[in-house]
Amino acid sequence: MGDSYSDIDYPFQEECYLLIGIMMEIHRILGKGFSEIVYKDALEFELRNRNINYEREREFSVNYKGTILKHKFYADFVVDDKVIIEVKSKSELINEHYAQVLNYLAISKLGIGLLINFNEKSLQYKRIIRSY
Repeated sequence: MGDSYSDIDYPFQEECYLLIGIMMEIHRILGKGFSEIVYKDALEFELRNRNINYEREREFSVNYKGTILKHKFYADFVVDDKVIIEVKSKSELINEHYAQVLNYLAISKLGIGLLINFNEKSLQYKRIIRSY
């Protein structure tokens, strides 16, 4: 079950609709029960075949008081330098998953992230918008 944003504008709506549609197709074909890496590989296959610009496992550094900290974040996908995608295959989404995407958005300065869960029941997706 997804979000309902019919009355609300958010960044890159068309791109998000397309990406969510791709996730639905992946879930329809693969179904449930695979590990995250399988769904990520399928997503990469779809993005490449559709000529959608993406980067997998993009590294983000954290700048603290002018110093780059040694630990980094790795977003599963960044699509067209606009949308972060974080892929999960869990029984349910928890607060830490949302916080992870919010951290990626804060560090990257991108406006929207998609948290995708190919869980045991159905495809779940959440649009997470960075507050300014």
